[in-house]
Amino acid sequence: MVLKLSGEAFADASIGYGIDGALVARIASEITEAQKQLGVEIAVVVGGGNIWRGLAASHRGMDRTTADYMGMLATVINGLALQSQLEQSGVITRVQTAIEMQNVAEPFILRRAVRHLEQGRVVIFVAGTGNPYFSTDTTAALRASEIGADIILKATKVDGIYDRDPKLHPEAKRYERVSFTEALTKRLQVMDSTAFSLCMDNKIPILVFDMHQPTNVRDAVLGKQVGSLVTD
Repeated sequence: MVLKLSGEAFADASIGYGIDGALVARIASEITEAQKQLGVEIAVVVGGGNIWRGLAASHRGMDRTTADYMGMLATVINGLALQSQLEQSGVITRVQTAIEMQNVAEPFILRRAVRHLEQGRVVIFVAGTGNPYFSTDTTAALRASEIGADIILKATKVDGIYDRDPKLHPEAKRYERVSFTEALTKRLQVMDSTAFSLCMDNKIPILVFDMHQPTNVRDAVLGKQVGSLVTD
């Protein structure tokens, strides 16, 4: 499976940015349990919004390409933080980057990534796709397609997919299961359009769930009802 973590999953809640070591440790423990105890092959795609948001910077006048490359570097920082915590838990981990930086991480090579997964290692994909104008959601969809993942687990701030923003509309309806076609028709904001199209074309289900609920990764792996499932 591919676990998609936003940069917010790493952020210090008191200030809204940076890296909270306790949060990273909790995420690492959930990945460790799923990988060691449940025998799941896990790849992780991390965002960088807790450090830098390229799109927001471009709206403030910065060149979009430069801003996006800075965002890719932010994902590398988060990936290294997660790797450190995972290895403290005894999980062998490899960070693969879409932008070559040989002193920090391996370059992304598909066959090598698949081999790492087969050997029981957790692979963390960083630096997005290596190209500006693409989100880390698109990275998750692309990597999941490349490695033949069975599902994408998308950890978010809410407990599923709603027909409208539940923070602004208390009466918002939450979906337990929705088809790709229905999500498109109702314009449910599951992922950005490029990522969503990739998942739909390659028939990769997307499970959207609350990243702040400690047992959700385990429950999702065990097939329990968690969050909202987008499926063919």
